[in-house]
Amino acid sequence: MSGTSLDGVDAALVDLQSTPRLLATHYSAFPQELRNELLDLHADGHAELHRAALVSNQLAMLYAEAVQRLLTHARIQAHEVAAIGCHGQTVRHRPEEGYTLQLNNSSLLAEYTGISVVSDFRSRDVAAGGNGAPLVPAFHAACFRAAGTHRAIINIGGIANVTALPPAQGAGSQTAVTGFDTGPGNMLLDAWAHEHLGAEHDTGGAFAASGKVQEALLAACLADPYFSMSPPKSTGRDRFHGMWLRAMLDRLGAPEVASLRPEDMQATLAELTARSIAEALARWCPLSQEAYACGGGVHNRDLMQRLERHLAAGPTKTTLASTEALGMHPDWVEAMAFAWLAQQAIERHPANLPAVTGARGPRILGAIHPK
Repeated sequence: MSGTSLDGVDAALVDLQSTPRLLATHYSAFPQELRNELLDLHADGHAELHRAALVSNQLAMLYAEAVQRLLTHARIQAHEVAAIGCHGQTVRHRPEEGYTLQLNNSSLLAEYTGISVVSDFRSRDVAAGGNGAPLVPAFHAACFRAAGTHRAIINIGGIANVTALPPAQGAGSQTAVTGFDTGPGNMLLDAWAHEHLGAEHDTGGAFAASGKVQEALLAACLADPYFSMSPPKSTGRDRFHGMWLRAMLDRLGAPEVASLRPEDMQATLAELTARSIAEALARWCPLSQEAYACGGGVHNRDLMQRLERHLAAGPTKTTLASTEALGMHPDWVEAMAFAWLAQQAIERHPANLPAVTGARGPRILGAIHPK
């Protein structure tokens, strides 16, 4: 898995014979040059098709290296692995235009590793009129649903998304499971920290914790129509990016912008992520009693404290913990989900949830590239 945070590749080896079990993990950071090129490819530019093809080859090589290091660490041979589920790197997500684009050369990845590859998970759902995202709620339903308790799973990556899990009504039941992208997760926070701290992220949220939320700016951000849209919905860098933030600043008067300290902006962005998640749960998933967080945002103490306060003040006084409390490490939930999605494709099981994505019905997701 490599997501909107653009930090690197999470590789997870997963046993799916019964309950998903994490066997080994490996993380490979993106080289800065590759990260810069991926960021550039999010916008229109010169020779895009050629550059995208070259980056797809680079990604396949990086994915293959991550797989090989993972298997070496786990002392597993390639022929023992059923498949690689590879999401690829999203550079365009325009379901309203009928397409989504994740860069990856899956054939090259299969060639390098000698393992069958399942990729391009979103396109089939988009073809059926869906958003193609989020896809992980089906995995959340398979792993985290409980009898007698209404749970919510909050994934805080570059973009944040939630899954509402009503109490299970039978083995494998996915009735009434809902989910959607709430808006920015770590993406704007990381970009601001990189610009003002020279770091990839605000470690522990210390920079944000030292600032003061600017209520006028926060209100301008929360007024974006995306936050009030009804699910199903999904979003990404196509909507929430540096120019979006600049537009929010332009709504303030010059004196307010001039007096805005960098740490105040960081605090405001952290509050935006926390508020948008909590308000989305209160509005669209009002019965949630327990919330469990996963993704990189779990390591941002300031962000988690803000989110915990907002959830506790909500209609059901929702409690917050990480998915570690459910037996799954929060750093690896999404990578495990794509292993599970690959299994569903190989076994010809539908893996989208139409109530989540808005597709016309259940669909088998992913293109299979045999070894």
